[in-house]
Amino acid sequence: MTRGLAFAQGPAPPPWAYTVNLPPPPGAKPAPPDPAPQQLPGSTASLTVAQTRDAFNPPDWHPSGHPPMPEPVARGRRPEMRACGFCHLVNGQGRPENASLAGLPAAYIVQQMADFKNGDRKSAEPRMGPPNAMIQDAKAANDEEIRTAAAYFASFPFTKWIRVVEAVEVPRTRIAGSMHVPAGDGTEPLGARIIEMPEDLRRTELRDASSGFVAYVPTGSVARGESLVQTGGAGKTVACGSCHGPDLKGLGPVPPLAGRSPSYTVRQLFDLQQGVRKGPWSALMKGAVEKLTIDDMVAIAAYTASREP
Repeated sequence: MTRGLAFAQGPAPPPWAYTVNLPPPPGAKPAPPDPAPQQLPGSTASLTVAQTRDAFNPPDWHPSGHPPMPEPVARGRRPEMRACGFCHLVNGQGRPENASLAGLPAAYIVQQMADFKNGDRKSAEPRMGPPNAMIQDAKAANDEEIRTAAAYFASFPFTKWIRVVEAVEVPRTRIAGSMHVPAGDGTEPLGARIIEMPEDLRRTELRDASSGFVAYVPTGSVARGESLVQTGGAGKTVACGSCHGPDLKGLGPVPPLAGRSPSYTVRQLFDLQQGVRKGPWSALMKGAVEKLTIDDMVAIAAYTASREP
C-alpha cells in the first residue's frame, strides 16, 4: 500500500482547525473595497482597505511596535515572494491560519523554510490556502532572504495575543479569509472543537497587528491538557517540557508553545501524526503524537495556549 493510499484511509483533518474558504456562489461578485481612508485606535496612519490588502506592502499601523523591518518582511520580492509581514503581520504575532513567528529561534525558522521548500512540510488538508502559500513563498525565497527574516522575527518576543475561554456555547461562525469570523446569527454548541476568532473583526481584517484573538475551548480541556502536557497523561504522550522547556517557552532551537494559537497547534500535531510534516526534526515528535486522539490534541492546545508566553 502506498503512503498516499494509507493516508487516504486515515482520519480526516478536523475542518474547524483546517479552515478552508468556500467558493462564492455562482455568479456572485465581491463588493468593491471601501475607498475611504481607514483609521485604527492608537495609530496615526490612514490607509485604504485596498492598501491593507497589498501582500507586497503590508500595513504597518504601529511602526514603533517592532524593530525596523528588513526587505523580505516589509516588501517581499515581486512577483515571486510575498512579504512575510503580510500573512504573519509586521510584528510576527501571526493569525490562527498561520504561525506566530515572533520569538521563534532563528534556526527553527530556517529549518521550517527548508522543509516547506523541499516538500517535507505540507498540510493534511491540501485545500487550505495558507500552507500552500507558504510552500510557494519558501520555494521563491533565497537563503539570504530566509536568514534575514528569521533573524528579525527571532530578535523580539511574542506577546500575549490569545484569550482562552472555556465554553459550552459559542458565537456561530463562518469561514472567511481562512479563519472563523462571526456569522452574526446567534450561538451554537462548541462540542469538541476549538473556535478561534478575532476579538475585533474590523481591526483584524485591516491587519491591525495589535488586535488579537479569542479561542473558545471545551469546558475542562485546559485541566486535561495540563495533565497531558506536564506528565504525558499516563503514557498517552511525552511530557512537552522535556523538549520545549519546563515553562513551554522553548529550549535552544526547539520552539516555544506557551500562548501560541491553539488552532495552529492542533494542525501541527495532526500533520505530524499523519506524516505530512516530516522534516529532519519531526522524528523527535513521533512518540509524542502517535497515540493522540483529536480530543487529546484539543486539550493539549487549549492548555498551551492558556499559558503566558
